[in-house]
Amino acid sequence: MQHHLFHSVHQLSRELTRQVNEELQPLGIYSAQWSVLYVLHNVGPLTQSALCRHLAVEAPPMTRVVQRLVKQGYVQQVAGEDKRAKYVELTEAAVAAFPVWESAISRVHEKTLRQIPELLQQELSDSLQFWLRQLKGEIL
Repeated sequence: MQHHLFHSVHQLSRELTRQVNEELQPLGIYSAQWSVLYVLHNVGPLTQSALCRHLAVEAPPMTRVVQRLVKQGYVQQVAGEDKRAKYVELTEAAVAAFPVWESAISRVHEKTLRQIPELLQQELSDSLQFWLRQLKGEIL
């Protein structure tokens, strides 16, 4: 049972990523970039290490994603008060494009959840949030 559960979670994650990439690709971004853009939009400027912690991503792939977003003109790196710390923040171009990306993501979510009753969606969300908090050590 345990192997099946973990395999199913992994496969679900991969399939959702594939569907998101399919929807975002015509817009010039992919799911990894969307994750960074989404966090910066909702949380505000963060250091790259804070982004890594927030998204549970190692530094090398995060560096590649941020570099690509800088090249695309969607984020910029600015010095913080401590000149050693660089913050990643959205550019005006990203703020302007965000509603289009968000609409694409909403289409994937709506299509994915169409056949799942709201009560089951809420139970699943609560269970996954509990499991994630437990894995992060926030719940003993």
